[in-house]
Amino acid sequence: MTEALPSMRRRISSLIPSLISSWTGLACLASLMGLFAGCAVFEPTPAPRGEAKSAPVTSGELAQSDVNRMATLGMKENLDTLLRLADKLYRRNPAEWRKTSALGREDALAQVQKAIESRQPWPGLQGQRDIKALSLALSPDFKGDRVAAFVIANADMLIAAHGDKTTFYLIDGLDAQHIFNAARNVEAAVWLLGSRRNTSGQPLLLADEINAQERNLSYEREFGKIIGRLDLLSAVVTEKYRRAAISYVQNLLGGTFLQFLPVR
Repeated sequence: MTEALPSMRRRISSLIPSLISSWTGLACLASLMGLFAGCAVFEPTPAPRGEAKSAPVTSGELAQSDVNRMATLGMKENLDTLLRLADKLYRRNPAEWRKTSALGREDALAQVQKAIESRQPWPGLQGQRDIKALSLALSPDFKGDRVAAFVIANADMLIAAHGDKTTFYLIDGLDAQHIFNAARNVEAAVWLLGSRRNTSGQPLLLADEINAQERNLSYEREFGKIIGRLDLLSAVVTEKYRRAAISYVQNLLGGTFLQFLPVR
């Protein structure tokens, strides 16, 4: 289509004098210009760093509001981000995945993913869940796979903040304050991960690094995405109930003062 645009311009230019001589011609010209504008709008946009893609429509979406759908997509993205972080942390801290799997890093990562999706208790977390599990994973004397414990504890905390759900429908409610608190918990966890030292005086996990040779802040950026999604969802949930109250008052006022008057 892009290659055809110049020739279309030339043809339209040659037709303009004859078309404007009549009303029918003017209508035809308007249609052609609309078609030309439509072609220009749908010119492909360069996407060297990926494309925006939508998920396939499912029947379950009929039972979801816009906020439900946003919360569902946000949860999926947050859990996917945590798994990416687990992979990145395993690469920088290979001794950790060896505590979970003798088959390799990919197998350890698969076990972490399975634990998140099934919400099975992680053996190294001693049966703790939510923020208690997160505190244990960040304890200086923790001896297990700290990457797995840290990522799984974060995931469990996020799911707990969303009412222990990962998919949301019209019958589900979300607590804006719990989601807001989850964002602050992630901030605290990231700060503790970078500032605490283990019993040997080393960082709990190697993550972000700034030195004379390199500047690697990719971990912080990934955690920042999670925090941003949580804060946005918290604001949207709060706005949802605020707007519902305003709409109710508007309807009351409209029913009283904005009634139609008879004209016959």
